Amino acid sequence: MSAGAYDPAREGARMRMQGAMSYGDYLQIGALLDLQRPLSDAHDEMLFVIQHQTSELWMKLAIHELHAARAALEAGETAEMFKMLARVSRIFEQLNSAWDVLRTMTPADYTRFRATLGNSSGFQSYQYRMIEFVLGNRNPNMLEPHAHLPQVHAWLAAEMARPSFYDDVVDLLFRTLYGEAARVPAPVLDGPHVARDDIRAAWQAVYQDTRRYWQLYELGEKLVDLEDYFRRWRFNHVTTVERVIGFKRGTGGTSGVMYLRRMLGVELFPELWHVRGEL
Repeated sequence: MSAGAYDPAREGARMRMQGAMSYGDYLQIGALLDLQRPLSDAHDEMLFVIQHQTSELWMKLAIHELHAARAALEAGETAEMFKMLARVSRIFEQLNSAWDVLRTMTPADYTRFRATLGNSSGFQSYQYRMIEFVLGNRNPNMLEPHAHLPQVHAWLAAEMARPSFYDDVVDLLFRTLYGEAARVPAPVLDGPHVARDDIRAAWQAVYQDTRRYWQLYELGEKLVDLEDYFRRWRFNHVTTVERVIGFKRGTGGTSGVMYLRRMLGVELFPELWHVRGEL
């Protein structure tokens, strides 16, 4: 070692890790880095695999935060819930940035390994489906792609059988505005949330008197922020797919770009967007 080289040991850093918990041990780096196994010799398949694996990791964290946000809402821990919702928005900001890396792959690059995907497709991501189900966009038909995975199917079905996070927010909204005896709109468990005039009117009352209902107002804006990033993610998805495969049918059998464009029109929290035109 050069006499002039910096030696972290002089400042107390542990340099020999045998018998101690190392960075790689704690994060199981060996196992993690062994999961990237392209099925072809195409250079860009490694990019494709890592892009989607890291997206699944971020979605795992988003689900973790959304479940915690729901628990915080139920416990009346508003500040904690706001922090978790803000984190989910930042997670989707990360997911949005990842599309910029994938878009460096050209149609010629993708064609070299697309056949190795078989019938696998992003619309089969059960973590993405869980995020949609938690937020209120529920489609019973989307359970079917997971019927071959009983635990996953049961996980998603259990979420669909309970009110969504937005349903819980609406419950809080009505009880805060109209009292504990308020008639709260019944949740729709077997389909997407559809805009309701009474919910829009309740949000309108909040937005017209923000000082009185500041926490509800802040909650509404946290949800709008989250959906804003979520919409950008969908838009970046469809743009990337169109750029790479054009209007070819998707590997999972969907109509590809046309399917993704249809998803652009989905509103998670429609009343929070519609109320803006009433203020």
